[in-house]
This record gives sequence, structure tokens and C-alpha cells, in this order.
Amino acid sequence: MNFIYIKIIQGDEMKNRIQDLREDADLRQVDVADAIGITQRKYSYIETGVQQLTGEILVSLANFYQTSTDYLLGLTDDPRPYPRKK
Repeated sequence: MNFIYIKIIQGDEMKNRIQDLREDADLRQVDVADAIGITQRKYSYIETGVQQLTGEILVSLANFYQTSTDYLLGLTDDPRPYPRKK
């Protein structure tokens, strides 16, 4: 299984987009964790970069936040999800 570590630098401080998205939606860590089927502790570790992020969780988060995995990983600044295949 491949693992991805995510840490995204925004401005002068370390902060990742997953945390920003959660806070912008006024959600608690436990809310998001429950929605994607992981524990709050694991979700907390993902936000802080302690926990390894699997591809499955990355996709779950992108679907939950209705964005692309590239946006979550900091590869694009466009938060819009890609069009779905028909």
C-alpha cells in the first residue's frame, strides 16, 4: 500500500488545506472523521501530518469536501473538483 505524507505551507505558517476546509465549514474533527469512517484521533493525526495518509482516505476527503485530491495535496490552488467521467 502506498502512503502519502501531506503538509502544505500557506504563507509563513504550517497549515494544511484539510484543516482549513474543515474550519471553513465549521465542522469538528469528529464530524469529518465519522463521515469518512475513521477515528477522530486518526483524523487529528492526518491534519497535523503525524498520520500517513492513504490514497483511500485522500479520495474520501476529496469527495467529502467536494474538491480534488490535487487541491488537498497543494498541487493546484483551484478547489473545484474535476468533472466526473460519464
